[in-house]
Amino acid sequence: MIDVDGDRIEVVDLYWRRGCGFCTRLIAKLEGLDLPVRMHDIWADPDAAAVVRSVARGHETVPTVGVGDEHLVNPSLNAVLDLVARRAPHLLDTD
Repeated sequence: MIDVDGDRIEVVDLYWRRGCGFCTRLIAKLEGLDLPVRMHDIWADPDAAAVVRSVARGHETVPTVGVGDEHLVNPSLNAVLDLVARRAPHLLDTD
């Protein structure tokens, strides 16, 4: 799939912060999959925090997951997998 910028989507972006139980649970679930995930600590990266605020109505709600230009705020694993299947199904191919 091609992102709005014309680039092929090659990774799932996961925005998180230390001490977030919701983040810890989602990260643990994603670690069991063969899915490329790029982690963004919103407390260490002001640009990452700005991305989250831009998609979470001004809040720094994490976990937030992005696939290309589409983001989910505090999603379930199933919601993340649905988004990946829709926006970048090639990332789910493990062959």
